[in-house]
Amino acid sequence: MFPLLLVAGGAAGAWLLRRSWRHRTGAVPSLLWSGWTLLVALVLAAAWSIGPVKGVALALVLEAIGALLIVFEGRVRRNGARERIGDASAEPLDEPGRLWRGVLRALLAGPLGMLAAMAVAFSVTVYVPGDPRTRIVIGGMLMPVLWGLAMTWTLADRRLLRATAVLMGTILAGFGLALVGGMILGAGA
Repeated sequence: MFPLLLVAGGAAGAWLLRRSWRHRTGAVPSLLWSGWTLLVALVLAAAWSIGPVKGVALALVLEAIGALLIVFEGRVRRNGARERIGDASAEPLDEPGRLWRGVLRALLAGPLGMLAAMAVAFSVTVYVPGDPRTRIVIGGMLMPVLWGLAMTWTLADRRLLRATAVLMGTILAGFGLALVGGMILGAGA
């Protein structure tokens, strides 16, 4: 029963915040404070009843699910692509699709983006000060985030040659810096 209360509370808090932010005169302080107070109170109640670690984690996840339901309810659907006057560049989905461009984008975003993320993570692992085990964990946790950023940027960029050049440059620079740093560290040991 408590998890349903957390989801409902997250939805109610998000609804109050949305109403506050969408008001014509600007954010309404009473709705703003009510929304945040409800969300924080539910986290504190979960921490008190379930435990400080499990309760906070459960409350944050379930409140986020409730808030996402409010966000999903307010989504806007588009009926096809439309021309925008004054846009600097069209969105990638506005252009006509070609199979070879899609395959190339997938190859750039997937394997090449992963190699670029790995190169930067290796460089961070080599150059960040601290215990080697901690540096390895930091690099390992950084790698999927960097890969996601590389994928997002590659898929959003309309110029495939620029995306290829940046990814290749990142791969060469990252692995090169990691190699040089590793040789320097290896020579000093």
